[in-house]
Amino acid sequence: MRFFVWLVRAFIFFSLFAFALNNLHKAKVRWFFGVEWQAPLVFVVLAAFTAGCVIGVLAMVPSWWRQRRDALRLAPDAAPSAAPAASAANSVTSTLDHPPRDGL
Repeated sequence: MRFFVWLVRAFIFFSLFAFALNNLHKAKVRWFFGVEWQAPLVFVVLAAFTAGCVIGVLAMVPSWWRQRRDALRLAPDAAPSAAPAASAANSVTSTLDHPPRDGL
């Protein structure tokens, strides 16, 4: 299974690398008030993707904070204390209703 995952990752990487090599010509991005930016097309696409990811993460932050606050309020054992971090992590993990999953 791990081999298959790495094979998919390698395929995605080489596909994106080929996309970058095939799109090296200049692209103009025209902003307001006559400001324009010239860069290779692959950088324009990368900048748009990065901006979208940043905006998406920033949009999720309030929800994450609210969920964390609710989880800490509902689990009195998981409140920050002088206990070691390992025991606090075990108490949080034991309150979950699902088994841990393997990482990729």
